[in-house]
Amino acid sequence: MRVLVAGATGFVGRRLAPALEDAGHEVVAMTRHPDTYEGPGSAVFGDVHDAGSLPAALDGVEAAYYLVHSLDSDDFVRRDAEAATAFGVAAAEAGLQRIVYLGGLGDDADDLSDHLRSRRQVEGLLSGGGVPVTTLRAGIVIGHGGISWEITRQLVEHLPAMVTPRWVSTRTQPIAVDDVIRYLVGVLTQPVGSDRAYEIGGPEVLEYVTMMRRVAEIEGRHPVIVPVPLLSPGLSARWLSLVTDVDSRAGRSLVDSMVNEVVVRDGAIREVVPFEPISYDDAVRRALAERAEQAEAAASATAPSEDGE
Repeated sequence: MRVLVAGATGFVGRRLAPALEDAGHEVVAMTRHPDTYEGPGSAVFGDVHDAGSLPAALDGVEAAYYLVHSLDSDDFVRRDAEAATAFGVAAAEAGLQRIVYLGGLGDDADDLSDHLRSRRQVEGLLSGGGVPVTTLRAGIVIGHGGISWEITRQLVEHLPAMVTPRWVSTRTQPIAVDDVIRYLVGVLTQPVGSDRAYEIGGPEVLEYVTMMRRVAEIEGRHPVIVPVPLLSPGLSARWLSLVTDVDSRAGRSLVDSMVNEVVVRDGAIREVVPFEPISYDDAVRRALAERAEQAEAAASATAPSEDGE
């Protein structure tokens, strides 16, 4: 199948493109900088915020993955809504059979954050043109380069002692990025359930504070973590900006969402794409190993040669 990946150079997209190619699909990577794209498949110019660029990008495509967001913008709700609307219309005009979207977990009956409500809105807007949309709703994705994971890792590594906000007691169901990729690839060719949302998560439901303590244990650290009810989401975002290098606007949006419990309520995906999910601890070890490998590769690339040249 000829498949377009919108967001092919992002955290999930750069892993999805080779997995799709390995599964026998023809990958078209949509990017604003096709001249610098070095991943699998062919690159095509396209920008979800430029509706005029979408028809050419989608030409000849049978299905598309939508993996983009604007969390680094103060106006992300409006920008993401406009982009999803334009993409859904362009996909219908191009005759696509399916759109696969990676959204967010969260109970619709809950008072969802702007971020999670925006994810829900995008689901509906993508289908506005009439193309069936398969949505995978995930909580925290564990993998090197993921924003939520980076917040967790950097807090553990940068602070020997933490006075943490009340959201650390919120429950979530983290999932390894490798498992997200397996689900994304698996639903592409499913003959049924192509126009519905599936909930995906790892094998454990954990509080954020438990996640941090498990990371610390794996790294051989012993931070003192003291949850207090005093830090609001706004103060939490400022606190994060002091101790992590995560984009402050994206970090604020994610912190706002951490007050919402995000766990799998419907396990139907396990029958559609059956496999045994990776444990949280193993997902953490993989993320740390990938980070170490990239750091080593970067150091080797900049190291002087033995002859001094």
